[in-house]
Amino acid sequence: MTPPDEPEGEEVYRPRLIRSYTITSGRTATSVELPMEATLRLQAGASAPVLSPSSAQVLETCDRKSVAEVSALTKMPIGVVRVLLGDLIEQGLIRIQATITEKTSTDERLELIERTLRGLRNY
Repeated sequence: MTPPDEPEGEEVYRPRLIRSYTITSGRTATSVELPMEATLRLQAGASAPVLSPSSAQVLETCDRKSVAEVSALTKMPIGVVRVLLGDLIEQGLIRIQATITEKTSTDERLELIERTLRGLRNY
């Protein structure tokens, strides 16, 4: 039954009952360079070990999404998501899709542009 002050059929924000540092075992950073705009991909054929519920939720959500999108979709703080994603990357369950840096070659830039265009066409 919906409480009288909440609209029916709408999702209502409720604060987490677990503190963020509990989910990450007190860690606030990861050893993996992980910008907010980095796109993530599931590793084909990787077998997942037993994961915490939060890590499993992030793993289920992250394919073809950015770090920021995963944070929004899982309704977890971005710092927590970065730590959990770092763990999943180190376990070989996901990988970071290449992005452009100042060291990126022309061929790599063209490949990224083509991949982006393919993605937009499929969208």
